Amino acid sequence: MAGDEETGGITHIELTFSELSVSEATKIVSSAKCGAISLFVGTTRDVFENKTVVSLEYEAYEVMAQKEMKKLADEVRKQFPVENILIIHRLGNVKVCEASIIVGVSSVHRAEAMAATTFIMDRIKARVPVWKKEVYSDGTKNWKENKECNWRTQ
Repeated sequence: MAGDEETGGITHIELTFSELSVSEATKIVSSAKCGAISLFVGTTRDVFENKTVVSLEYEAYEVMAQKEMKKLADEVRKQFPVENILIIHRLGNVKVCEASIIVGVSSVHRAEAMAATTFIMDRIKARVPVWKKEVYSDGTKNWKENKECNWRTQ
């Protein structure tokens, strides 16, 4: 976690094997200066293409992922009037209904917070080196490729 010298806002970037907490994320991104907090919480769903999913397994190139998430936060600060930014991505095994990612932004008004949250999430899918494998109820596993990914193969 680091303060931003231009705005005084907090940038919280984290990769963790621990369960994610929406209430903790909200506390981190909250600011008395702001009337809006936008949170995106990505969770594991139980089905993909008619196969029962029991969990997702996430891996990352951690140093590069953290650097890229910090770059995204810096880009957001240049494009949107925001106060605090939070990006927490889970690694390891994430069961159905558990959170894989939380992106949070606080700002004076909701439109900026919501736009910044969408901006971050879209670019995480395209640029951050985090990979997921679906684990199915029949014991099979399948690596999933983000269709937004910049290094995607055809």
